[in-house]
Amino acid sequence: MTQTIAPRVRTLVLLLLAAACALLAGAGPASAHAAVTGSDPGQGAVVQEAPARISLTFSEQVALSDDSLRVLDPDGKRVDTAEPSNVSGTTYAVPLKPGLPDGTYTVAYQVVSADSHPVAGAYTFSIGAPSKTSATVSPQATDDGIVGWLYGFGRYVSYAGFIVMVGGAAFVLACWRRGSGVRPVQRFVVSGWLALTAATLALLLLRGSYTGSGQVADIVDLSLLGQVLETKTGAALVSRLLLLAAAALFISVLFGAYARPSPTTTLNDGAAGRQPDSSEDAQEKRDLTFGLAVGGVVVAAGLAASWAMSEHASVGLQASLSMPVDVIHLLAVAAWLGGLGALLVALYRAPADAPVDASAVRRFSRVAFGSVLALIATGTYQSWRQLGSWSAFTDTRYGQLLLAKIALVVVLAGVAWISRRWTGRLVEAVPASAEREMARVGAGADASGDTVADASGNDPTGTNTDHDADEQPVPEPDDTEPADAERAAQLARQRAARDTARQKRLRDADPNRFGLRRSVLAEAGIAVVLLAVTTVLTQTEPGRTEQEAKAAASSSASASADAGASGALTLNMPFDTGGEDGKGVVTVDVDPARVGDNEMHVYVERPNGRAFDIPEVKVDFTLKAKDIGPLPVVPDHIATGHWSANGVQIPMAGDWQVDVTVRTSDIDEVTVSKNAQIG
Repeated sequence: MTQTIAPRVRTLVLLLLAAACALLAGAGPASAHAAVTGSDPGQGAVVQEAPARISLTFSEQVALSDDSLRVLDPDGKRVDTAEPSNVSGTTYAVPLKPGLPDGTYTVAYQVVSADSHPVAGAYTFSIGAPSKTSATVSPQATDDGIVGWLYGFGRYVSYAGFIVMVGGAAFVLACWRRGSGVRPVQRFVVSGWLALTAATLALLLLRGSYTGSGQVADIVDLSLLGQVLETKTGAALVSRLLLLAAAALFISVLFGAYARPSPTTTLNDGAAGRQPDSSEDAQEKRDLTFGLAVGGVVVAAGLAASWAMSEHASVGLQASLSMPVDVIHLLAVAAWLGGLGALLVALYRAPADAPVDASAVRRFSRVAFGSVLALIATGTYQSWRQLGSWSAFTDTRYGQLLLAKIALVVVLAGVAWISRRWTGRLVEAVPASAEREMARVGAGADASGDTVADASGNDPTGTNTDHDADEQPVPEPDDTEPADAERAAQLARQRAARDTARQKRLRDADPNRFGLRRSVLAEAGIAVVLLAVTTVLTQTEPGRTEQEAKAAASSSASASADAGASGALTLNMPFDTGGEDGKGVVTVDVDPARVGDNEMHVYVERPNGRAFDIPEVKVDFTLKAKDIGPLPVVPDHIATGHWSANGVQIPMAGDWQVDVTVRTSDIDEVTVSKNAQIG
């Protein structure tokens, strides 16, 4: 029976892994986690005067490089004059060359969001009137190209390694301590450590290219690696490597000193089992168990925090609460799915003389149930935090993936319930046929353990129906012949192999254990796909952010339409007060430049485009045709070289004169003017 099951198991596992990889590879470019919520000039806007700068507002803080914001003229040549800078909050700007001619200009941006994901895009605006443009940009998408695919695969492997290592170790320590001496279980946990370590190193090397050029050659660029180490994500990856060194020590103790029997434990030759440990040895074992439990929780929580402090949970609403909740969520996932994998290995690969018992399965069932409760609580909170509304479940990609994940969890919980039923049926006692076989081995077999057969050569118990070579009776050496130590050792090995094969056959003959194997295998297959969906989910823009970006884009489009109808304006006025540091350009933005309330921004820059502060700036509006004004406006200082005023009242439409008074020192002052149609 087991000979036919093993190929099916391997085939099913390979198919599940292939499905998971296909899901991961076919997910398409993931949306960025920081979205552009505003721009000046706006997307598709037509302004009458050339702006002094281009500014973008994002939904969260982003990291900039020298080429994060680029502005290209209709011929594809760059017209930005300096590195981009943060002007206020989440708004970033880059200065432009003065006196730009009319035409359509392209703004391209590529930044890194606060939750570590690259954000890229482009849009156009026009000065005077739209024109043809030859500018082309190829912004790197999050999952675009081989580097993006490798980075996504590395994330998948890192999650899988964490789950296998933490969940497998927890299964051994909390559910099946005897498993610390079982080689397949040891290899399972160690493979998780190796996978997580290798993936973390790969992510460190890939990170610079992933957030930059996307070129394969940049993977080995040590200068980029140095820049990565200075970022939040780089620090998290380095911390993860340090914690993995501590995890290696934990694993060596778990499968070394902890797995070794106590010194006073002995085996009686021919006896049925071990003699009990002394109280001193038992206390030492309990102390070691406690130490491993505390140390393991600390290391596992630290590893989980390396994700929580650098990704989704670290930004947005209630970050201080979201990060510990995310740590608990990751630990619950590892305890459930990693323990499930360890149980699967134990059921299929544990030696016949040390099979996983029903009590261990029951203990894991309780651990898994507690993990599911923790996942429900933490998942509900994180879903609310990342979505914000019921409509986001169906209207955003993040919500759709989350629905798929919830469906998989429900199916997985259903299969787990079936496994619990098989666990209830699995008893410590062997089936009746196995009892007869064991009775025959203990009482009816001869000293060599040979099979007892009747005169016709048949097995009276009915259990030895297979006549493989290793199941045939082993002849004993003739007492009259001289003792042959080598022959005796060979016969002993043959008897041991035969007994092991018999015990394995008896173990596999238990229909309850066989049913549990199949249900646990199904759980593991669903878990593989669930992990793939979760990995894609972590690379997808949260639904709340996506909806906010859509609302901002809609508002921006509406405002641009209103601006086009009412003549929204930007006025650039060079000034020279005659004193030291007295030259510069003052820019006045009036939005929406119509009758009624308006918002005004004033920017002061040096001739090289650098923003700088001056002691005072004032603005007056005068409509000479109607003898109205001057209407003074004193804007508030917002940031370096930036002043703002809300509620600027324009009483009627007309050709207004805008006077700006600039004072660069106690005695150096000048007033510059321009006329503009408002309303």
